[in-house]
Amino acid sequence: MRPTLLQSLLSAFCLAASLAQSAKAADELITIADIGSGSATHWPSYIADAKGFFKAQGVAIEYIPTQSSASVMQQISAGSVNMGGSGLVDAIRAIDKGADVAIVRIESGPAPYELFAKSSIKSFADLKGKTIMIGGIKDITRIYVERMLTPNGVKPGDYDLVFAGATSARFAALASGSIDATIIASPFNFKARSAGYTNFGSSVKYATDFPFAGFSVSRTWAKKNKAQIDKFLAGYSAGVDWFYNPANKKEAVDILLKVAPTTNREDAEQTFDFFTELRVYDRIGAVATSGIDNLIKIMKDQGELEGSTDVARFYDAAFAAK
Repeated sequence: MRPTLLQSLLSAFCLAASLAQSAKAADELITIADIGSGSATHWPSYIADAKGFFKAQGVAIEYIPTQSSASVMQQISAGSVNMGGSGLVDAIRAIDKGADVAIVRIESGPAPYELFAKSSIKSFADLKGKTIMIGGIKDITRIYVERMLTPNGVKPGDYDLVFAGATSARFAALASGSIDATIIASPFNFKARSAGYTNFGSSVKYATDFPFAGFSVSRTWAKKNKAQIDKFLAGYSAGVDWFYNPANKKEAVDILLKVAPTTNREDAEQTFDFFTELRVYDRIGAVATSGIDNLIKIMKDQGELEGSTDVARFYDAAFAAK
């Protein structure tokens, strides 16, 4: 029996409504604050976006650039964004001060930082009395710099500190000659190598006992959007898996260059190899077993935290990657 005109119209209407609902679900937006624009630290996120891994989970991602990890926390705390990727010390500090924030995933374990100085500075001892730029007075880069310098006879107070939140800004300050040394992440470390700056090595050998960066969420938003967090974490993990496939190196570099157009291909390729060697990205990113308790203790010992060092204060197992 052939359908009537009314039945056909009703069927078409139902199909259109169904498609519209599917499109709406696929467009569920998560806003994420990050530092600068196109940081290689967030590479798996860019991959998951470009390759459709987030879309396959039914979410869309919008990145909101900020100037520093502290700014990321401010955006989350204010409810201006849903999530943020930042150095973990800023998330821990914000939560300790009562911010409505929870850590949900470790983004990277080893920190891809290297310490560079003017070519006239040849030894750690030469850094005494010099001006060193880090991310901020309470930034995680301060911990790394102190971890590198103190065992080599250069103590806090032996040098002057100035601040710029983004690696790109710190490299620009070094290139301009306005500072003597700085700690920078990829791909700017390769620019520094090529330019002949003195390389004091990687922070990795000095800091293997705690993770570097993570994703945090607004607890208020998270309580209403647990499914969205799960979808984001699944898409991100797919991005990590895809990154570690050597066959994807060229396309991975292409993806990074689209979001970081000032980076050249050679630097991006070296960054890919560097990050692969370090295994910077953790596929699971579980907070409880990441060594974050060590970082919390370091911050407590430095007088930066007022409350309990119980790891459970800083993340919610209901939201976090298992």
